[in-house]
Order: sequence, then structure tokens, then C-alpha cells
Amino acid sequence: MAGISDRAYTAICARLASALGVSLASARRRVDIRAAQAGIREPEAKRDLAEELLAELQSSASDHHNLLTAQLEAVGNDENFMLDD
Repeated sequence: MAGISDRAYTAICARLASALGVSLASARRRVDIRAAQAGIREPEAKRDLAEELLAELQSSASDHHNLLTAQLEAVGNDENFMLDD
């Protein structure tokens, strides 16, 4: 199946990829999978879906930031753990 050659769709997917920290192809694949699950085939509807995913991600961006920060903090005995000798 050929990809959508719409500049607006590509731009939205690029912003989605940047927000997710993944490649453009991965972001497009994510939109395509969601579109297939919803039964969406029209390019305009896929563009709208990509915009919805981006808006959803941006609304919960602070939650992701806090979660990542919490995961990167050292816990208990790991505070003094050294990777290099």
C-alpha cells in the first residue's frame, strides 16, 4: 500500500514523531494502525486522526515528563552504584 503523499499529513506526523521521540515512519505507522482499528481509509480522516493523537499527547505531556523523571531517579541502594571502575 502506497503512503499518503499529503504534505499536511506528513507535517502532522513529523510533529507527532518529534513529540514521541520516534522516527517519522514509526509515527505514520502508529496513525495507520489506529486508522485501521477505527476503519478509517480516507486521507482527510487520517489527517484528523493524526491531529487528535498529537493533541492527546500534548495534553498529557506533563504526565509523561513526571513519569520519566521518576524512573530516572536513583532509588535506595542504587544511589552509590557505579558503572565505571
